[in-house]
Amino acid sequence: MASQLRRHVIYICQDFVPKFHLHIHRLESTPKLSSILTTKRHFASTKSATKDVASSGRQKLVILGTGWGSYSVLKTINKSLFDVVVVSPRNHFLFTPLLASTTVGTLEFRSIIEPVRNVGFRQSDHFHLSQAVSLDMDRKVLKCQSVIDEKMTYDISYDKLVIGVGSMSNTFGVPGVGKHTFFLKEISDARSIRNRILNNFEMALHPDLSEEEKRRLLHIVIVGGGPTGVEFGAELYDFVTQDVSRLYKKEQALVQVSLIEGKKILASFTERLQKYAEKKIRSRSQMKLIQANVTEVQDDRVILHDGTVLPCGLVVWSTGLAPRPFVKSLNVDKNKQGQILTDKHLRVKSDKNSSVFAVGDCADIEGYSLPCTAQVAEREGRYLAKCLASLDTKPITEIEPFKHQNMGMLAYVGDYKGVTDTPAVKAQGFHSWIVWRSAYLTRLGSWRLRMQVPIDWTKTILFGRDISRF
Repeated sequence: MASQLRRHVIYICQDFVPKFHLHIHRLESTPKLSSILTTKRHFASTKSATKDVASSGRQKLVILGTGWGSYSVLKTINKSLFDVVVVSPRNHFLFTPLLASTTVGTLEFRSIIEPVRNVGFRQSDHFHLSQAVSLDMDRKVLKCQSVIDEKMTYDISYDKLVIGVGSMSNTFGVPGVGKHTFFLKEISDARSIRNRILNNFEMALHPDLSEEEKRRLLHIVIVGGGPTGVEFGAELYDFVTQDVSRLYKKEQALVQVSLIEGKKILASFTERLQKYAEKKIRSRSQMKLIQANVTEVQDDRVILHDGTVLPCGLVVWSTGLAPRPFVKSLNVDKNKQGQILTDKHLRVKSDKNSSVFAVGDCADIEGYSLPCTAQVAEREGRYLAKCLASLDTKPITEIEPFKHQNMGMLAYVGDYKGVTDTPAVKAQGFHSWIVWRSAYLTRLGSWRLRMQVPIDWTKTILFGRDISRF
């Protein structure tokens, strides 16, 4: 029976795909016919796309990721010169500066994401919901794996490749971090945090729980005093004072938020602004700023380097960055942090063909290191798009190298207060909060989001945050 099915499948595939494009592995057991037909259709569409690229005369540009750097390349690139193919495990662009606002319902999840397909592709199969698993730079071939069916792997050839896969949260090898903490880098992370917060508040209402257990459930620990950690703490503070106070009146007094940072919070801001943010946090009775290092995280507690034990119901880990598995697998020159080294034109230094580029958090410009921020990645993407378009008329050596002009940083500290650190303005308070919201509103990816976000803000002010659990 298995041999008959094997011959039947090969016959079907031959109808659509030439033998040299079809790689049939020996079947150890009888596979499901539907899975094989899906694979056949994928190879057929890949062949069709390849023929279209070859006949058009356009170069094939493959972009990995849909983060700030990759999305910036995608939106800016001259599509009359390139057939653009995007490979990413997520099909949307995420506006990360407002991600913390979604964890408590200040904004809704879909208000800060933009579907990548809205940008427009020449063919629908030019976007792959997959992840890159290996790269052969000599053959210019990328191996991908579907995120829907992990058994499905396939190759994509390219003329130019942009690596913009971003980074992961760095656990620093602390025991229990991967198992017992929440990160805050994706929409799925924010949704998990939101559900845990709501679950803990509802659990704390159960009559059989002791007050000690209720305090543990309502103690939220944030590890990392960078912008993400501080802004998440700020959103929690607003949620507790504005919504918990009316929805969970008795439980409000039990809520505690601890922000743990080994050095200084908002380290990239000026010392004056750091002190302002620190003063605001310390002035809040239900927020505690702890200068310490975490040595272990367990299911219901955090242990500090001095032996202090913090019982808690939620731990959000927001400290440092680490390379993704794909970047780790690449046999290229890297810095001490594991980032891909590039030249000042963003070309990967180890690529002999000069056809692979890297942008964003996964890369570092040799001799010109820049902070891993959305601002840097977005500008690298814009530069690279223009650089690739210029290669049609002049060699890369005649193109100006990438230069970054820092436009400054913004952060929200809660209670309608913010801090602004730009080359021209150093400010804090209510006016900085206005600047914070206005700046991010103008930077949202589309007019749809620029309409949706103010609506969410208005609804929150008028009706409070939505605490629906789903």
